[in-house]
Amino acid sequence: MWIFEFAKRRKKILIALAIFVVLCVTAIFLIGSNKKSIGIKSLSVLSKVSNFLPIPADEKKELEVINKLVQEFTKKDGIERSFMIFLQNNMELRPGGGFLGQYAIVKIKNGEVTSTFLEDANLLDQRIQAKITPPYPFKQMMQIKKWKFRDSNFSPDFPTNVDKAKYFYRLSGRSGEFDGFVAVNSDVFNNVLELTGPITVSGHTFTSENATLKLEEVVEKAYIMNPELDTQNRKAIMKQMAPLIVEKLFSLGNISKIADFVHREFKNRNIMVNFADPELQVAAEEAHWDGKVATDWGGDYLMMVDANMGALKTDYYVKREVSYDLDLTAEKPVATLNILYKNTATYGDWRTSDYHTYARVYVPKGSVLLERKMVGWPITSEEFGKTYFGFKVDVLIGGQTDAMIKYELPADFNRDDYRLLIQKQSGVGNIPVKVHLKTKDGEFNQEQVLNNDLKFEFKDNT
Repeated sequence: MWIFEFAKRRKKILIALAIFVVLCVTAIFLIGSNKKSIGIKSLSVLSKVSNFLPIPADEKKELEVINKLVQEFTKKDGIERSFMIFLQNNMELRPGGGFLGQYAIVKIKNGEVTSTFLEDANLLDQRIQAKITPPYPFKQMMQIKKWKFRDSNFSPDFPTNVDKAKYFYRLSGRSGEFDGFVAVNSDVFNNVLELTGPITVSGHTFTSENATLKLEEVVEKAYIMNPELDTQNRKAIMKQMAPLIVEKLFSLGNISKIADFVHREFKNRNIMVNFADPELQVAAEEAHWDGKVATDWGGDYLMMVDANMGALKTDYYVKREVSYDLDLTAEKPVATLNILYKNTATYGDWRTSDYHTYARVYVPKGSVLLERKMVGWPITSEEFGKTYFGFKVDVLIGGQTDAMIKYELPADFNRDDYRLLIQKQSGVGNIPVKVHLKTKDGEFNQEQVLNNDLKFEFKDNT
């Protein structure tokens, strides 16, 4: 559960991208300060190394994009711009982040917020009369008969989810064009309280350790236990929180901490953006903040995507570990992927159960599944220029499941100039990753944390 409301304050300071409080405040402080540089990791260490190494991210480019976006939305040109924000609860993970429980519409003009609107996705969905067939897992695992707005983020590709959300928005009878879309996962709520410290609202104290869980209890538990209560205003507390958080952020004065926070939330896909303006969209793409599934990567590829089909918030307790072994010495390269799921919950209750996920693994187009263990019957298909294997995975409370698939890479796979891109699913949290590469020159290992997209290359300069 994520909170969102936008305050009309501080004429000289735009709550910058005006779409979500934290990024905006951070960006403005960055532009207004002399601390405009972020350290750039040197690539020179790779030049004489024959090894398998991670490729550093271009943080300078990311800072340039922040500057561009802030300049765009702070200019006083008399134009009113409208943005839709998807508020996603990643304690119930979906391919595009968290469950889309609420959305907001924010309008800005001349660097000021002119209006805000916040609504439950359920209320929007009640207005949709069309019978749209949902994706296979919703029908088979959740018995959902109609696909609607709240389940629109079933793709790991954010632009695809934006198009689907716009489609359902129109079906609800609403009209209007938007200048941009932003997805914000509930983890941002916990993380921002690490900066501001605890806040107290209506007798409830929220900290970085308990914020999301506690908010879930306030706006969900009482209504689940007592269905006679009026649910229309159950999330009013969220509107009370935002001004307090904004005020605390303004009073921090610690530019570097705020900058690090924004940078981290973008990189780990807790925040994604999509713009109607082509130039702004190109800028977002250059910084990889657009949430796209990469279609222009020429090497090996891996993306693991989960969709919680249990309808509860069990993802809060689910931890993952990944190992990827690739043998480039075989006649055709063979990859073995293990995803260890751990359900750390100790008991089931109104928000926690055994974990049931529909998992998709995206790999290079033309790959062929050879073996599988601890996963359901696989579905093989193609999307975004990739092959994907889809299957059900179950993890009991207090237990773990070591899901394994082995597959053959396509015959034309380039094993002489090996590069690997592992893309991170929005909202999934940090995942330890072990990569083992077997080549004609030996065996190589890398251990990283998948907290943002990871790129690796094998360089042989002998």
